[in-house]
Amino acid sequence: MPGSPGCDHKGVAIHTALIIDDEPRIRDVVSRALAEDFPRVIEAATGSEGVNLAARERPSLIVLDLGLPDTSGISVCQEIRKSSDALILVLSARHADKEKATLLDAGADDYVTKPFSTIELKARVRALQRRANVPRSIGAKTIVNGALRMDLEARTLTRSGEPVHLTPTEWDLLRVLMSDAGKTMTHRQLFAAVWPGRKFGDAQQYLRVHIANVRRKIESNALDPQYIITEPGVGYRFTPLSAQRKDT
Repeated sequence: MPGSPGCDHKGVAIHTALIIDDEPRIRDVVSRALAEDFPRVIEAATGSEGVNLAARERPSLIVLDLGLPDTSGISVCQEIRKSSDALILVLSARHADKEKATLLDAGADDYVTKPFSTIELKARVRALQRRANVPRSIGAKTIVNGALRMDLEARTLTRSGEPVHLTPTEWDLLRVLMSDAGKTMTHRQLFAAVWPGRKFGDAQQYLRVHIANVRRKIESNALDPQYIITEPGVGYRFTPLSAQRKDT
């Protein structure tokens, strides 16, 4: 219940993880991998059981397999998202970029493609946790990430204290990415956020040009970006970095 030990003010069980997968072996592997960061790990073998557990236990992290026996993982993700802000990491044996984009559009925060290593799984989970814990703003007017400081009210950006000039489109694109640092944003999500209501043809190509321009302005090396990471065929992810980080 809200205010209880181990819960935040919304009643979310911050030390509880839920695994939804019909394969006992996968559940065991994932449970062992999460044990270091989550003292309490609960499991569900079906989508319906997972939805019920998510509603009742309010976990802070959900690891969801797409291939469930009773319903699609995407449907489970959409149902959970109606009432939960939990971090959702999807496990998928499918490699199609379109399906990855679909699940992210459905509300998932990230995905790991099977077969996966526990090292990769733990790294993805911790990246999501950092995203959840990074302050989104200072006084709801400023976003700080690494050497970047974005003043939302003045519409200014500085890098290591030096001003960076952005076009209006570049500003909107970077604002969307920085505001949700750590989350993979699909091409469709980004296009809809930056150009709301506008129909488009090749959103991927359109965004590629603007992302390249922004990278040249904010990255130390645009060919080896540290901030804006490409998720091939899916979209882009802004890396959450400590405010103490300095570009070299």
